[in-house]
Amino acid sequence: MKPLDPRLLRRARAARHYVLLTATTGVLTAALVVAQALLLAHALAPVVTREADWPDVAGTVGWLAAVVVARTAVTAVQERYAHRAATRTVAELRAQVLTHAAALGPRWLAQGRTATVATLATRGLDDLEPYLVRYLPQLLLAATVTPAALAVVLGLDWIAAVTIALTVPLVPLFMALVGWLTQGYAQRRLATMQRLGDQVLDLLTGLPTLRALGREHGPAARVRALGDAHRRATMGTLRVAFLSGMVLELLTTLAVALVAVGVGFRLVYGHLDLTTALAVIVLAPEVYLPLRQVGAHFHASADGVAAAEQAFTILETPAPARGRLAAPDLRSATVRLEGVCVTAPDRDLLAPAGLDLALAPGTVTALAGPNGVGKSTAAAVLLGLLAPTAGRVRVAGLDLRELDPDSWWAQITWVPQRPVLTPGTVAELVDDGRQVHPHARDRASRLTGLDAVVARLGAGWGTTVGQGGYGLSLGERQRLALTRALLDPAPLVVLDEPTAHLDHEGETVVLRAVEHLRGQGRTVLLVAHRPTLLACADHVVEVRASALEGADAAPDGPPS
Repeated sequence: MKPLDPRLLRRARAARHYVLLTATTGVLTAALVVAQALLLAHALAPVVTREADWPDVAGTVGWLAAVVVARTAVTAVQERYAHRAATRTVAELRAQVLTHAAALGPRWLAQGRTATVATLATRGLDDLEPYLVRYLPQLLLAATVTPAALAVVLGLDWIAAVTIALTVPLVPLFMALVGWLTQGYAQRRLATMQRLGDQVLDLLTGLPTLRALGREHGPAARVRALGDAHRRATMGTLRVAFLSGMVLELLTTLAVALVAVGVGFRLVYGHLDLTTALAVIVLAPEVYLPLRQVGAHFHASADGVAAAEQAFTILETPAPARGRLAAPDLRSATVRLEGVCVTAPDRDLLAPAGLDLALAPGTVTALAGPNGVGKSTAAAVLLGLLAPTAGRVRVAGLDLRELDPDSWWAQITWVPQRPVLTPGTVAELVDDGRQVHPHARDRASRLTGLDAVVARLGAGWGTTVGQGGYGLSLGERQRLALTRALLDPAPLVVLDEPTAHLDHEGETVVLRAVEHLRGQGRTVLLVAHRPTLLACADHVVEVRASALEGADAAPDGPPS
């Protein structure tokens, strides 16, 4: 990432406003720094040389105090708005990353990127705050205060100005040398953190199963090892930051001392007056200070810079184009899959291969076939979550790619193999933000058997369910999702392996739910294995896979 990456200004409106504010405060700070040095010199020099007494320079001291107060106020304003702008910028980038990652689809996320996006959207982008609060203001000060102070020194003493001009380039040179090393450490630390996050997320997901098998302590050694790796990477970054800080501090100290020695000798031999000498000595550190602070805060912001680079990489990944046409009414429109082929990830396989399917309004259609042939993938294509490699999905003669996704999804209820449940009460999860009459909720829960589950819970419908459905078994989560689907008025219902986590009694519940949906005149697509579930369908479509070499034999269709 560049020192001031244009992508950050394009992506975050708060960052643009903040940069304008910081540039303004930088110009004011430069003027105040020069004024402070000159006023200090003119206040001290006459008193030291006995040309005036303190009452004679009282007015100058008053102006000096006013400049110090103004400089403090400018710094306070910049600090106040820095934290606010950093919070807003991180929030904007986080929302954009999550929105764009969702637009890229589940297949893109499934390619080892889920943990990356999760880590980036939580801990990773938070590290961008030091970059915005500390590094960026110092960068702008280096572009304003340093040249302004050097120009004033040049007007006062050209020898000191030449000395500063020859030593100033050493600061960015050492900053670059140390920064490249620190950047490598920061990238490794971020990669370690993402790896740790991936492992911990997998562990939390499988923890109920591990506890059931008595193996919950097994992964402890692996998590401990990842934690140690994260600690070592962090300490390595800090070690380099401290050492680089010492190098830059020593370099700027020697440079200022070199200027002071030259000024001192010329002052002793009468080649320079005390007022000019004091002004030059006070201004010399101000020339180096912004550059020194840029180097110091670069290390503190290195993690955030690495996270921002990853965020921009995700945001620059092309997403499928969104359609603009309103979706036809699915209560009367037929949905057709024509020659749909999807390339399986990491396999030389088309799954499904050449799938033809027609979903007529009010009918129940089942997708059958062995595991791995692409039944769930076909459902994802129908939902618009995955673009087919070949073939198309048509709705009342319109291509699905031409339809607005929001108008399409508003007419579909989807029950995946593992229902997604956010924290909330059982009633809130079933109602799903809709105004549902309690009697309708009770009728739907009796059909799915959720009423017996609610009766066993301590607080009934008011029982709080944790993240991912924590507090409910897999079968109970499936019953809750089925109840939610029954209460949703969407005309198309997609049930992906609805009996996957249910016993024989639960299978009967699903059959009753499907019959109830049929009675309501809703269109149902089932992904099923069990014969009893296939038997209740009006149409059963066998899904097949084929080797990738046989892709040419699949029905022709435009690539998506």
